[in-house]
Amino acid sequence: MKLAEALSLRADVQKRLDQIVGRLEHSVKVQEGDSPAEDPIKLLAEMDDLVKQLENLIYKINITNTNTILPGGESLTHKMARREVLTKKVNILRTTLNNALQLTDRFSRTEIRIVRTVDVPTLRSQCDKYSEELRLLDVEIQSANWTTDICD
Repeated sequence: MKLAEALSLRADVQKRLDQIVGRLEHSVKVQEGDSPAEDPIKLLAEMDDLVKQLENLIYKINITNTNTILPGGESLTHKMARREVLTKKVNILRTTLNNALQLTDRFSRTEIRIVRTVDVPTLRSQCDKYSEELRLLDVEIQSANWTTDICD
């Protein structure tokens, strides 16, 4: 199985677990004299099976990410950490740009004037540079996901 398939399977198992939570909510209590739509004991057993599958997938994915060395000598785990911090950095820069670009209306000359404290073109250039780096890094990670076999 390829790493990308394991990641997709993990997402599917997580969705199924989320659905079981909702199904359990509707099955653990009923009006006296009624029966639940589903057997909560069977749902809990299904949850146990899914949790075991999820644990196994997470373990294999983490081992694979750690052991997969990409061109350039860095592990997939390191590249993913870099992607996570670049995403955070880009989001912070975009928020900062949005805040800097918001205009404050003045209704008279006596109102306090609000001025920018950052150089917007420079900040935008940095944001664009990091966004491009993030896109390239994401392509590299996705490519590795589709070519790397999952560790057993």
